Amino acid sequence: MTQHHRWTPTEITPADAGVAATAEGLAGYLRDHPDLGGLLTERKALVFRGFGVTPQTLDPVMDLLLPHRLAYVHGNSPRTKVGANVYTSTEYPPEFTISMHNELSYAAAWPSRLLFFCEIAAETGGATPVVDANLWLELLDPEVRAAFAGGVRYTQNLHDGLGLGKSWQQTFETEDREEVEKFLAASGAQWSWSAEGLKVSQIRPSTTTHPVTGAEVWFNQADQWHPAALGDDTARALAQILKEDELPQSVRFADGSPIPDEYVIQVRDRALEAAVNVDWRVGDLLLIDNLLVGHGRRPYTGKRRVLVAMSD
Repeated sequence: MTQHHRWTPTEITPADAGVAATAEGLAGYLRDHPDLGGLLTERKALVFRGFGVTPQTLDPVMDLLLPHRLAYVHGNSPRTKVGANVYTSTEYPPEFTISMHNELSYAAAWPSRLLFFCEIAAETGGATPVVDANLWLELLDPEVRAAFAGGVRYTQNLHDGLGLGKSWQQTFETEDREEVEKFLAASGAQWSWSAEGLKVSQIRPSTTTHPVTGAEVWFNQADQWHPAALGDDTARALAQILKEDELPQSVRFADGSPIPDEYVIQVRDRALEAAVNVDWRVGDLLLIDNLLVGHGRRPYTGKRRVLVAMSD
């Protein structure tokens, strides 16, 4: 732990695990510790470092860390599928920060675990910052917490193949409208089709409670869906040109009233200030409890390739 007792992820090396510095050594350690879930809940995030994991030796390790791998369906960020429910982390220009968030916290179902794997470390920067989601909630002003208590309404405009942002086909990984409607009905969303594509609206809570620890955590992506907190010039320009209900994504309070700009900027900035960087080395694995920990990305130079997978 650092001296000011800030929470940090727990690092596990071959020496800590008492095994060979190989992917096989790590797999053996994981097989011998089927109770890893308890350690993850207690520590919130684990970094496995020094095991020399490569893309070729990743699968058996991933199968042990993520028992039920999930597809990134209804996800809103651009990424590429590179294996069996393994994706690149968000493909967003390297000069920008990706603010803190819990994966798919705007959706009806979300992963309980995320696993990141560093295939190529950036020349400079490129850390994955992580923040304690309970601390994030506590850091917000009481008036902001109170305003969000009723939940938020997310709106997506998903085009039919031509337009800004992702198409509905990319978002749901299907061309079948019926399949999309079945998914949306099960998630309690409202939707409407038009000549342009699909509009989806859903109300979600702004916090959730961890099923094991009972901790209340900040758990929504209002700041990432709100024009005021957008991190790049293109997005900002778009928000000035288009009406709110024409943007690829937007957010309001659940009752339909607008969320003040300064609220989402506070949400974004306080999490980034409190975050702890995980500085990548090639072969590192970072396993996080997606409810207890928010994550993001620092700007970087050079090439960087971090893969991500998730499980329920």
